Amino acid sequence: MTIRKKIPLRKCVVTGEMKPKKELIRVVRSKEGVVSIDPTGKKAGRGAYLTLDKDCILLAKKKNILAHHLKVEIEESIYDELLRLAEKEKQTENEQ
Repeated sequence: MTIRKKIPLRKCVVTGEMKPKKELIRVVRSKEGVVSIDPTGKKAGRGAYLTLDKDCILLAKKKNILAHHLKVEIEESIYDELLRLAEKEKQTENEQ
């Protein structure tokens, strides 16, 4: 009898899809109100998960979804970094 390890699922705040935690990127707001990207998913603070996809990130920016979920204003640099990570992820998938 094999024991199957439970895969933690998280919900994308933009699409509403439940996906494995490893497929999403976490944006976190610390107690001090500083917003940062948390690739490990372990930083303390209020977090929101996003699908690492260019269209998803642009929609989050357009509709101000991250600011709503994290209850703080999101700087442009956070969206720029998310778009860079999405592009990097896309390139890695294309190489495989």
